[in-house]
Amino acid sequence: MIEKLESKISLNISGKNINRFIKKLKTNKIEILKIKYKNKNEADIIILKKDYEKLKKIKSIYDITEIDVYGLLKIKKNLIKNKHLIIITFICFIYFLILTNTTFNIEIIHSNKDIRNLLKKELNKNGIKKYSLKKSYKEISKIKEKILNKYPDKIEWLEIESSGTKYTIRVEERKIPNKDENKTPRNIVAKKPGVIKKVIAEKGDIVKDMDDYVEKGDLIINGELIFNNKVTGKVRAEGHVYAEIWYITKTEYPFIINRQKLTGKNQTIYSINFLNHSFELTLNRYKTKKAKIKQIFKHSILPISLNREYQEETNATSEVLTFDEALSKAKEESIKEIKRKLNKDEYIIRSNYLKSTVNNSTIIVEMFFAIYEDITDFVEIG
Repeated sequence: MIEKLESKISLNISGKNINRFIKKLKTNKIEILKIKYKNKNEADIIILKKDYEKLKKIKSIYDITEIDVYGLLKIKKNLIKNKHLIIITFICFIYFLILTNTTFNIEIIHSNKDIRNLLKKELNKNGIKKYSLKKSYKEISKIKEKILNKYPDKIEWLEIESSGTKYTIRVEERKIPNKDENKTPRNIVAKKPGVIKKVIAEKGDIVKDMDDYVEKGDLIINGELIFNNKVTGKVRAEGHVYAEIWYITKTEYPFIINRQKLTGKNQTIYSINFLNHSFELTLNRYKTKKAKIKQIFKHSILPISLNREYQEETNATSEVLTFDEALSKAKEESIKEIKRKLNKDEYIIRSNYLKSTVNNSTIIVEMFFAIYEDITDFVEIG
């Protein structure tokens, strides 16, 4: 491979008694890689480019004409010849990369406008917005965790899915009943659809039986006291309703698990970031590392920035999971994610694996869950 890239030059040599000149070349240690005689006074030869100047000094009466070049010289010649085409191709490639890595649509699926606006604001703060560069799976996971930790009283569950140039955000709002001293009569109704499993009524009359299916808003504990089909009084219904609720979740899990251990070595370097690719300005590159990055300069239009990085070298190990192993890990993660959003008196009744799809280096698993959940909600009686 190296020999093929070595610079060579093809020459036409003409003059009286060409063999005498060929011997002269060998005497001067000019290697002839190839020779083709046309007649006794003319031949085509190929020599190394580095010997060309030496040859010109000893050519004397012989005529030398350059025919062609090979190796790196050929590559350089073709690059110069086609530089405009190469530049246009490079610009088109960069433009294509920018387009395919740019977010053009963000859809937040939730009926509550306040929740949608809250998420839009938080996603925007974390770089998920229209016409911004797409985030990696690791970055999306960190952003999701950050938002959940910031709004534990408002957001119960959050999923950020990337498909092409679009993000789809699914969210479930956490509703915490306010404890107040309001004495206004009220009913207890279903917060969401499900099958009733337990009703605890401290005040009010239970109007639904166990295993009844209820829709959102259906009356379960009545605050109106009825005798002989007439309302004889009203109370502020107190109690809790537990039901079997159904969810279908999507969990993404990587096939390659990377682990890192610090070696004790560290350095501070500068790097250029372009389209989420980092180019380090140093000869001493760590194969694997942990880095704290401080942005020094960012272009206002182009996706390019200059950064200063404090790097700590690590020893990296990678565990490559089989399909079955990744599937099992994704199922476990699905269960953990569901459990994280349950209150202490709620639990998983059953779960079923539905299907899985492979997306590049991750597996996306869909699971069905039946949850024993508190669906208590309140409606004041006018």
